[in-house]
Amino acid sequence: MTKRGLIDEINRKFPHLSRRDSEVIINSVFDSMIDAMGHGERIEIRGFGSFVVKHRRAREGRNPKSGVVVSVAAKRVPFFKVGKELRQRVDGKGLTQKSSE
Repeated sequence: MTKRGLIDEINRKFPHLSRRDSEVIINSVFDSMIDAMGHGERIEIRGFGSFVVKHRRAREGRNPKSGVVVSVAAKRVPFFKVGKELRQRVDGKGLTQKSSE
């Protein structure tokens, strides 16, 4: 699904919103997530997963074409960890109900 697909889905579920309003909503959500991760914050969406920023140390790498050793700078990279509910739905297993005791 693309960003445009998300906007279309919002419009389908909420016909009283204009397409422009749906676009602003989606852009605001993504911008907020980008800002939070830019500040090193963790984002958790229950049932979906979590986004974290991982720190990678500086290291020496190799140019795959020439084999020359190059210095790779330290950096921060986004990482997504899938939530249990999403993993089970994608796997086609669904969620099992806990029995009440």
